Amino acid sequence: MPAPGHRCLGAKASRTRASSACVAAAGSGYFPAVKNDFAIRSLGPCEVDSPLAKFHDHEGKTIDFVEDHECILVDDTLSAVRGGAAAAPDFPVLELAGPRRRIFFSPTDVRVGIVTCGGLCPGLNNVIRGLVMVAEFHYRVQKVYGFRYGYAGLVAPDGHVELDSEGVSEIHKLGGTVLGSSRGPQKPKAMVDRLVELGIRILFVIGGDGSMRGAVAIADEVRQRGLGIAVVGIPKTIDNDLLFMDQSFGFQTAAGEAVRAIDCAHREAKGAPNGVGLVKVMGRHSGFIACAAALASGDANFVLIPEIPFRLDGPNGLFPVLQRRLERRQHAVIVVAEGAGQELLATAGEERDASGNVKLKDIGVFLADAIKSHFAAKQFEVNLKYIDPSYMIRSVPANSADAVFCATLALNAVHAAMCGKTEMVLGMWHRRLVHVPIHQAIARRNKVDLTGPLWLSVLGATGQPLAMQ
Repeated sequence: MPAPGHRCLGAKASRTRASSACVAAAGSGYFPAVKNDFAIRSLGPCEVDSPLAKFHDHEGKTIDFVEDHECILVDDTLSAVRGGAAAAPDFPVLELAGPRRRIFFSPTDVRVGIVTCGGLCPGLNNVIRGLVMVAEFHYRVQKVYGFRYGYAGLVAPDGHVELDSEGVSEIHKLGGTVLGSSRGPQKPKAMVDRLVELGIRILFVIGGDGSMRGAVAIADEVRQRGLGIAVVGIPKTIDNDLLFMDQSFGFQTAAGEAVRAIDCAHREAKGAPNGVGLVKVMGRHSGFIACAAALASGDANFVLIPEIPFRLDGPNGLFPVLQRRLERRQHAVIVVAEGAGQELLATAGEERDASGNVKLKDIGVFLADAIKSHFAAKQFEVNLKYIDPSYMIRSVPANSADAVFCATLALNAVHAAMCGKTEMVLGMWHRRLVHVPIHQAIARRNKVDLTGPLWLSVLGATGQPLAMQ
């Protein structure tokens, strides 16, 4: 639904200014709801001078503060369809991230909590370190606590540890998360009780879809009690499947590690007659890692992703197109995302994990066995090597690009939280860091567009059929 009253500089402007309709009117307690679906909820007016005003560059210029009415268009292509910049006021906008001149919290009164939830992802420790460093050195907050093993640490009497700059100074060199992680919900009342007991005013939730739903439950409980606690998310989804995120942290590292596995599969395939290298990568609902790794490697001949069903038999099924490839080139490499082809696996019922996610059947093992059995029955020699690097990919340290991105996310998450912004996540959208309401980020899954440039590039690089049916 379009946000009323916005005045943007242009359809492609990287930084635009909108009217105060971008933000709810100031008042006591929470700001009232506004019509803008992308408006960010705040705990109240910002009346404290930011300590960042003391920072100067080498020319003595004050830091470039961002105003709440500075936004970018949610869809920067629409105005070309609907009449150019004149139509811009009808378009929804996202609030730009960055430091504000005035903040909500008095830094010396603030205690901060950090929790990491869900599966591992490269860069988790980088984000934890960044949050602690910025909170301590930029804003001089009183204490920072880390909760152990996800939301479970928020309900355990001894589930927290105190974090400081010295303790986190080296953790970015490690994979995983020093706080540990877990899946599964906890009672919002119990979690908020713990925040109140510890005097925590800001909670940072580092996690994916399920974790952000938990953050919403915590924020709802906070709001119902009228408590001044900000809940800010840093999106962690190695699959890159949250909305309004050009890219999530850890994705580049994961794709790079997957490339190494594909390269190994390619060497194995070329080392034997009719060799087949089969690589399974992460991607429950979205095939971004499979696509990116296949394109970066250049050695994949088939990419199977959750967004498009495929068959084993039929004119363009996997078996016949694989045989044609082997007859022509004597080797092949298949990259499959973990969520692909689930419709092919017999199941007696859906099993779910502690977070309520459907437990996927192992498409990699299934395909390896199916390919071997099919070609053995045809007396067609195939030498298949199956590689599953999933847990190795998600537990490695972040590469340099992801490390920089993690530091940037952490910095801007603290900026937002100190302004009392809540129920939001940081997102990189149109190459700008923005504030995204959590409910928008988790409204549905971000998936590979089968008519978009990424998938068309995959089809062009692999030469596989448009639909393997």
